Amino acid sequence: MRFSWLATVLCAGSMVFQAERFTSLRGEEADESLHALLDEAWEYRLEESPLFASNVGDHRANDRLDQVGVDQEQRRAARAREFLEQLEAIDREALSTADRINYDMLARSLRDALSEHEFGSYLIPITNREGFHIDFPRVAQEAPFNSVQDYENFISRLRGFSDYTDQHIELMRAGMQQGMVLPEISLRDYEAILRPHIDTPAQQSDFYDPFGKFPDRITDADRARLREAGKAAIDDSIRPAYRRFLEFIRDEYLPATRDQIGASALPNGREFYRHRVRHFTTLDTTPEAVHETGLAEVTRIRQEMHEVMEQAEFRGTLEEFVAFLRTDPQFYAKTPEELMMHTAVALKKMDGELPSLFGKLPRTPYGIKEVPAFIAPQTTAAYYNPPAGDGTRAGFYYVNTYALDSRPLYAVEALSLHEAVPGHHLQLALQQELESLPPFRRFSNVTAFIEGWGLYSERLGLEAGFYEDPYSNFGRLSYEAWRACRLVVDTGIHYFGWTRQRAIEFMEQNTALSRHNIVSEVDRYIAWPGQALAYKMGELKIRELRALAERELGPKFDVRQFHDAVLRNGAVPLAVLEDEIKAFIEEQQ
Repeated sequence: MRFSWLATVLCAGSMVFQAERFTSLRGEEADESLHALLDEAWEYRLEESPLFASNVGDHRANDRLDQVGVDQEQRRAARAREFLEQLEAIDREALSTADRINYDMLARSLRDALSEHEFGSYLIPITNREGFHIDFPRVAQEAPFNSVQDYENFISRLRGFSDYTDQHIELMRAGMQQGMVLPEISLRDYEAILRPHIDTPAQQSDFYDPFGKFPDRITDADRARLREAGKAAIDDSIRPAYRRFLEFIRDEYLPATRDQIGASALPNGREFYRHRVRHFTTLDTTPEAVHETGLAEVTRIRQEMHEVMEQAEFRGTLEEFVAFLRTDPQFYAKTPEELMMHTAVALKKMDGELPSLFGKLPRTPYGIKEVPAFIAPQTTAAYYNPPAGDGTRAGFYYVNTYALDSRPLYAVEALSLHEAVPGHHLQLALQQELESLPPFRRFSNVTAFIEGWGLYSERLGLEAGFYEDPYSNFGRLSYEAWRACRLVVDTGIHYFGWTRQRAIEFMEQNTALSRHNIVSEVDRYIAWPGQALAYKMGELKIRELRALAERELGPKFDVRQFHDAVLRNGAVPLAVLEDEIKAFIEEQQ
């Protein structure tokens, strides 16, 4: 469970705003004051989270790590309240149209951050597939290594990981005291994630990779010194810290975990989950309404599945067809290289179709990589990492090549369109390149928009010549059903008291996902309440707005212009997107 961005990064630094200076501001003065506040909030974010700063291209604190703890969270919450007070002192109606969006998004971030703090979600800083222990190895992949100073900064972070781990342990101990803990099932495979970082010799560790190749400008003497310092940091900090964390999980945290899998079992859990539904969907809705939407979507998609099964000329029931897809060897790659090849071909094909769907494309490229082995068994089929904010690193689509018998080739097209283009890479790279937006929006993470766009992108394959055989089209429908099932399963687990087994069976009955993927997904929903609702709810809103534009504009409708209008403001709450598309329709009319 992740604290939303301002709450994680705002600090109670020495700079104190005077709210009076923002009172009753009008017109240009209001715009200027909002911009000043946005700049200050952004600078606080960078100062408070060196890891985030490095990721977006600010390298001033590349030698440091974030500070974690209850006291830090209390100070950040206090600072968030100050920021909100200053924001509310600005007359929103006096702002320009663009700045009203900035105002509303900052206000939403602050209010959600404060709600998360009050519910104490920061006391559960890890899930079964996310957290500092999983994220930290990526520092080696994402840091610059162009100079001696870059290597020394990295070594400093390796040394700092010992304290960073202990801070997380203390935070989780505070969670144990307040009953804010993960379900036991979420830690089922924790040792398999931690062991590689403990048992692997330093020079074979992922953390040592940067020391295997140096830029030519670094002398042999410096190379030898840096290698030795890197090895010592891994042996003295990284490996012992992972060992301490494993012992803490095994000896202290695991015995304190809860048997109940739903968020409703947490202190004030039902209200917390209702908040999570609103937060992740960005809509004023309820768990009951989301659950019913999911059931209706599952029914609709099942009907389409029957139609595709008939196109495949399969003789049998839908359940038998799904069993055939799950077990027939023709649908599965024999090697990781074969799976990666199919992925690359699908993406290269889509690259050539993008100009027919978009007027504006990102400059930043993307690549594909395999999911790291140490997290592959617990991770779903794929994920995407955005490019560096300073343009020094491409975006990367990570494909899971573990358990190839659970990675069907008929799902490659839908999965790749979602994670790379026209899905996450296209949208997030474009967002980072929108220089007219303030930085906090260029790097914002509005899940309902981002994941809704990803799911909408899967459907765009129909317009771009994909899903030519019924099996790949069924794979697309299975993936859509998967996201519809999330609405039912997530609310079922966290609000209606569903068991883990009931959730697994529901997804087995309504998707063609392998059992391995289904179990991984259900365990993800258990550990991360509400996040899984964003995909389908966001996609439904985008499709609704497209239907509105097509109906209102008739022959004037241009899909390229519509997509550019959806993406031109970056990720925004769905109500803001609706206002933007209605404005686009008026422009076109």
